[in-house]
Amino acid sequence: MQGSLTDTEIISRVLKGEQPLFANLVERYQNYVFTLVLRFVEGREDAEELSQDIFVKAYRSLADFRGESKFSTWLYTIVRTSCITFLRKRKLDTTSIDNEKTYLQLESQESNFKANSIEAKSRQAMVNQAINLLSPGDAQLITLFYKGEQTLEEIGTIIGIDPNTVKVKLHRARQRLREKMEKYFSHEVRDIQGE
Repeated sequence: MQGSLTDTEIISRVLKGEQPLFANLVERYQNYVFTLVLRFVEGREDAEELSQDIFVKAYRSLADFRGESKFSTWLYTIVRTSCITFLRKRKLDTTSIDNEKTYLQLESQESNFKANSIEAKSRQAMVNQAINLLSPGDAQLITLFYKGEQTLEEIGTIIGIDPNTVKVKLHRARQRLREKMEKYFSHEVRDIQGE
């Protein structure tokens, strides 16, 4: 029965004293949070630690959730602020896609990816690896829309742009994702399509 509870029902019951139910939210969103954190933070170990901290912050701030948006949208704001704070503390540069260093990192990811393509047996793994080849902005949009199941309006609220702009940017991100998949997974894509 607890698995069929909505996020809002779980939150309401946790706030009324059923704290162990919060574990359901953690289980429901742990992959979502971890995937988002990896978009900001490079190291897997740092990402795991930061993800745990985010759930602790979410638990402590649960009374602040007003239900005006999805829980995942509210949780994303905690992810984003926590990651930015973490990066500032580490004094890491958040580079833009126009930066030459970022292009070198992408090229490195692409060459590493070819070596790991044998391990990409499932469609999900293939898509995740293709998303990792995208710019951080494109990866963020794809992740929020498809994995986070956010609406265009919710994504607009999260990243601070108009929903119509989100729609255009998402369309372009999908095109770039398709290009990456055709470039690096052409054989696998043909197998999936049954060609």
